[in-house]
Amino acid sequence: MDSLLVPMFAHVLLCTFLYILLTFVRAPKVWGIGRNHDGTNPFDTIQPKISANLSNQFEWPLFFHSICVVLIVKGLEFASLYVAFAWVFIIGRIVHSTVQILTSNVQLRGIVFTLNFLAVLAMWGLFVAETVVAQS
Repeated sequence: MDSLLVPMFAHVLLCTFLYILLTFVRAPKVWGIGRNHDGTNPFDTIQPKISANLSNQFEWPLFFHSICVVLIVKGLEFASLYVAFAWVFIIGRIVHSTVQILTSNVQLRGIVFTLNFLAVLAMWGLFVAETVVAQS
């Protein structure tokens, strides 16, 4: 649990779960499995939320994975502060997904996103600061 690879893989697992969930909620429409008696999809209200959340997993998380790869290449994947920020990001992504899919609370979702955003920004900021100091 003290390597950046573990939170990176946790994000891959979150994305995998979201793809599976999206496939499940689209099944009534795509394959006709689980349709309502009137032929409608019982998941029509939640499907767009899952789809939007899955798209979100390929926006800001790009910067998370980028800094993790940079840190791994530089041999810093075990530095505890980076790992702690990575876990804040991952836990935040899970909470963000839960809030976005199960509620309409945009304010709470914004707060959780801000924590994710700041965790990755802190990783980048710390790395850049350490790199600049090391080069001085």
